[in-house]
Amino acid sequence: MYIRNAADASPRLNSLREFGMTSDLNPIISLNEFTYRRRTEIYGEKEPADYVYQVKLGAVRSYKLLPDGRRQIGAFHLMGDIFGLENGSEHRFTAEAIVDTTVRLVRRQSLELVAEGDAMVARNLLTMTNSNLQHAEDHMLLLGRKTSLERVAAFLLEMDKRLTAAGIMALPMSRRDIADYLGLTLETVSRVLSRLHELGVLSFIGNNQRQIVLLDKQQLTSLDLQN
Repeated sequence: MYIRNAADASPRLNSLREFGMTSDLNPIISLNEFTYRRRTEIYGEKEPADYVYQVKLGAVRSYKLLPDGRRQIGAFHLMGDIFGLENGSEHRFTAEAIVDTTVRLVRRQSLELVAEGDAMVARNLLTMTNSNLQHAEDHMLLLGRKTSLERVAAFLLEMDKRLTAAGIMALPMSRRDIADYLGLTLETVSRVLSRLHELGVLSFIGNNQRQIVLLDKQQLTSLDLQN
């Protein structure tokens, strides 16, 4: 693993609970904590998958660069999310900080050793793997079968579940990020968001329009016909 623009590399002894995992035995493990500046790479595609990560503060995007130069974002990792857990020995995507982001990380080998003697940790790892697979399947359906309106509606509903506080959805990602996640153009995403605003489904706060208030969640849900 390559550390880029990271500070405070000293390992700390913590329980797995601090990493967002439950455990029958509550084993003590060594966690590192790093802070990455906005747009800094955390790990690259095909680098060894020696660590598993958790977002403590900020947000991360996982993406691939396609042969024609386009970028396909596979997932957004938000506060509390665990990412970087691979089936193989290498990372399949590049992970990059969207904003200034602090992550915790633990050696994958340490987790696997703990899981051998702790059934709850083993279940945690299986649940995370299944969740990643479910997300990949849902994302494939979104890209392959949904209209642009349905894709944006599905994205907003997903973010509403994961981000909303006090009725406001504060998106850390840009519209370009959203477009690359949904397989759409920037112009299409902007046009759909404007249409949803005209329909009274949502409103914007601030000049950059990254803070969104859902005014009619029921109508938004009805627009995601494949939900």
